[in-house]
Amino acid sequence: MALFNFNKTSNPVFQEKVLQRESYKIEALGQEKMTVKGAINKSFLLFLIMMVTVFISYSIPNQLFLYGGAIAGLIIVIIASFKPALSPYLAPAYALAEGFFVGTITAIFASQYQGIVFHAVSLTISMLLLMLIIYRLELIKVTQKLRAGVIMATGAIALVYLMSFVMSFFGINMPYLHEGGTFGILISVVIIGIAAMNLLLDFDSFEKGEQYGAPKYMEWFSAMGLLITLVWLYIEFLRLLSKLRD
Repeated sequence: MALFNFNKTSNPVFQEKVLQRESYKIEALGQEKMTVKGAINKSFLLFLIMMVTVFISYSIPNQLFLYGGAIAGLIIVIIASFKPALSPYLAPAYALAEGFFVGTITAIFASQYQGIVFHAVSLTISMLLLMLIIYRLELIKVTQKLRAGVIMATGAIALVYLMSFVMSFFGINMPYLHEGGTFGILISVVIIGIAAMNLLLDFDSFEKGEQYGAPKYMEWFSAMGLLITLVWLYIEFLRLLSKLRD
């Protein structure tokens, strides 16, 4: 299970300085500017693209889809973080690759726990709407300190999952991380909380992109960042629900 989580814990796509950097190019390139509405539309489009390969891999799950989708998705995200201008091509490719991963892992959990997929999807959508309401009402404001704290916490989780992945090659399991029981459940709850906080950063980055006048291709870049967070959140809900069942 280590690999399932390691590739989904870090969201390097959304760093405010990336939006600022790309916005400086708008005048020289003469491109259209990013809008919140455009980023939202791209987000829906990426979700639909992902669902195509989700259905394929869910119907015929195999290890190639699982590991191939995870590795390809990670490589695409790394490239996009360095080359945001390629996002109109990389974001759809990421959605397709991630769909293979998500569909396969969904099939694995569904075969072991009846009804778990419906509950995980419902919780993910509910969390998305809840965090959107919190953001809109400014119950939690996205400040520089909050952004830095969430990014640090997300990076720490990524490091823990990386260590767990490496340790798994030597037959060593990191205590509590993939286990049930009180501590295992609490760890999953904390990770879900941090993933949910990443949604606030995603929403804020949509608005920051429009505010800074970022190039139009940053709509794809931003939409991909939101999809990364939602996939991470969904998988963590699957893990939490499986621990509660066990």
